[in-house]
Amino acid sequence: MATSQSTRPSVAVVTGASSGIGRAAARALSEAGFDVIGTSRDSTQVVPLDGVTFLDLDVTQDESVNALVADVVARFGRIDVLVNNAGIGMAGAAEESSIAQTKDVFDTNLFGTIRMTNAALPHMRAQGGGRVVNVSSVLGLIPAPYMAVYAATKHAVEGYSESLDHEVREHGVRVLLVEPAYTSTAFEANTAWSDSPLAVYAEQRDIARDVQTTAMRGADDPAVVAKVIVAAALAAKPRARYPAGAMAARVSTLRRFVPSRAFDKQIRKLNRLPG
Repeated sequence: MATSQSTRPSVAVVTGASSGIGRAAARALSEAGFDVIGTSRDSTQVVPLDGVTFLDLDVTQDESVNALVADVVARFGRIDVLVNNAGIGMAGAAEESSIAQTKDVFDTNLFGTIRMTNAALPHMRAQGGGRVVNVSSVLGLIPAPYMAVYAATKHAVEGYSESLDHEVREHGVRVLLVEPAYTSTAFEANTAWSDSPLAVYAEQRDIARDVQTTAMRGADDPAVVAKVIVAAALAAKPRARYPAGAMAARVSTLRRFVPSRAFDKQIRKLNRLPG
């Protein structure tokens, strides 16, 4: 797929490409032969990356999304792969998050993905094919105590992606999921905590912070996830879901095969929840 029917390379757009998984994915796709457009809210602040053109994008704004897609098509003629990676994190008890804060997380993680996909799909259909790779999370598969709102956005991305894939497959377009576990980026460090903390959750909230910090010690390198994104972009017979990294693969397997009662017990144990 990295070479289109013409002599020009295929074109990939990666959102949230200024750092972390997005930057690693942009680099890996460029190395695989794609013309790559990486996006950031302020591309002038991004450290340049060989083979990647950085452009401004705010996935929460319709005008920004439509302008970005139009610019890419005008410059490069097509969009073969869209990697929806832009996202924000939030932690804390679900009850502690205001509706306004919750809406902000959904606006980026879910509606940003939908905006970008809706803008790219007409061009993919017109050219007879394309691939949308949505960066989800293992928290789109399993319960996430003290990360309920974030997990809800990823569960929503999972349902959206799998459903949309069935709708667009007849047009030569596939919509795929990449599911990382903990990854060594600034994402976790920059995760916001709920804006309306309650004393009743204070002790367990502190435990949740410690659980997250401990888990990050074994986090995967972003290159691990980037390699899986490229595999999803290039696969001749793609799968619906691509766990990224050993931990993600284990979680995905356990979710499918472990009885629900045993899985529930393990979730509580891992998150150091009483009872």
